[in-house]
Amino acid sequence: MSEQNVYHNPVHRGFFPDPSIIRVGEDYYMVNSTFQYFPAIAISHSRDLVNWEVIGHAITSNDDLDLSNIPDSHGIWAPDISYHDGKFYIFATLRLNGDGTRNNNVLRRQLMMVSDQPEGPYSRPVCLEIDDIDPSHFIDDDGTHYMVIAAGAQLVRLSDDCTQVLSEPIVAWPGTGERCPEGPHIFKKDGYYYAMVAEGGTGYGHGINVGRSKSLYGPYEPSPYNPVMRQQDPSAPIQRAGHGKLVQTPEGDWWMVYLCGRPNQGNYTTIGRETAIDPVTWTEDGWFIVNEGKGPSTTQIAPNLPAHPYEKNTKDDFNESKLGLMWQWVRNPDNSAWSLTERPGHMRLWTRDGQLFERRAKNTLLKREEELSYIASTKLEFNPTKDGEQAGLTCYYSTATYARWSLCYEQGRKLMLVINRNHGEEVITTIEEVSEGPIYLKVEVEKLTRSFYYSVDGESWILGGQLESCIYLCDEGVPDDPKRHTGTLVGIYANNGGCGSRIAADFDYFYYENR
Repeated sequence: MSEQNVYHNPVHRGFFPDPSIIRVGEDYYMVNSTFQYFPAIAISHSRDLVNWEVIGHAITSNDDLDLSNIPDSHGIWAPDISYHDGKFYIFATLRLNGDGTRNNNVLRRQLMMVSDQPEGPYSRPVCLEIDDIDPSHFIDDDGTHYMVIAAGAQLVRLSDDCTQVLSEPIVAWPGTGERCPEGPHIFKKDGYYYAMVAEGGTGYGHGINVGRSKSLYGPYEPSPYNPVMRQQDPSAPIQRAGHGKLVQTPEGDWWMVYLCGRPNQGNYTTIGRETAIDPVTWTEDGWFIVNEGKGPSTTQIAPNLPAHPYEKNTKDDFNESKLGLMWQWVRNPDNSAWSLTERPGHMRLWTRDGQLFERRAKNTLLKREEELSYIASTKLEFNPTKDGEQAGLTCYYSTATYARWSLCYEQGRKLMLVINRNHGEEVITTIEEVSEGPIYLKVEVEKLTRSFYYSVDGESWILGGQLESCIYLCDEGVPDDPKRHTGTLVGIYANNGGCGSRIAADFDYFYYENR
């Protein structure tokens, strides 16, 4: 395969799990889970199925979705995007707190929103009170709208505007009997209804099975080619392959997007679950096969579509008055505690209550890690004078696990490298008597090793501390943390460490480069 006609999986790199895709004309749109991050439900666009650019989010207003007390890896699960009669529909699960006491003991509800434009703005989410996960949208030939939802592929009839539930869930196909039948989709082709269900759990046994029927409600016959997607080679560079959806090009070619994960020096999915794509072929007896039944590919012949790359932002100078689409807040932001206009050319974060290990922290601003090795840096102006005041760079997985490289005040102005491995904060390095004025902070990530540097001029860098074997910054590395679905992100933050102060931390830029 020559380099000009191939691509490399995953195609949407970094924390982009649970993909759902549609084509409208010559444009392709995808949505992915965002869990506790905000704005919610990333929406991406492509013209060639290989190059994907985030163009918006389905939920952008704090008034439309309150994630402020949502635990890590809860919140928005497995969205689906569809298109009908000029409107884009997005369905998603809102996973609530798991203590059984909130919202009349409902742990999960479904959200639906609609827009005339793929990037939004979308309507205020409508709650559909079905206590399951992973909804998708199917419209039958007679125009009836259904929500397809786990476990297995259950059917829930909806009103024509999809704002009301008209029936109880009815199981159309339960799957093949493997554990965790989820991520269902139903589509119709050549007189058959095809049901796709992800099974085996979202870890290293993940896969996709298919059944078909002449009747929407079944019975469904399982495909003789099941699983149509699963990684069978435990040493392969792409694992955890499942939860997918099909799309057809204008030329009639079929492809499947699906989630996957890249192990990092062992079964450690540092950057989270990502989106891959592989070709689909149809057999003479009317079944489909993905990538010739070989499982996920690492290098693949590109779709027969004109290449449509886009320029990726590697540096945010904070010169715009609107926050770039690469950024995610941890839960809902306090919009009175940050500004791009208070000091033009800077992201100003005011310190406020809530530390990184607390859900109430509001000023944690992150972007997705895209590769197992990268460099990220920032320039910070910050003058802490009270114990606890802190701002800086963070490699962040959750409130339970992160590393922070902080300019802070702890009986003096200091630089501190602090980690949390789900057992509280641990100080790794302290640099005493840091001079006043701007300071430059940098992290160099080389697989499981993270090296933190500082500089006073942006040119001469001093190693401040190094973390080896950072398995706590991944999905699998902390067995006593019950839900870990997001991967690690990197970015900036500011808080007052509980002292109650409000002072400005000004970030001049944030630079990110894959290695």
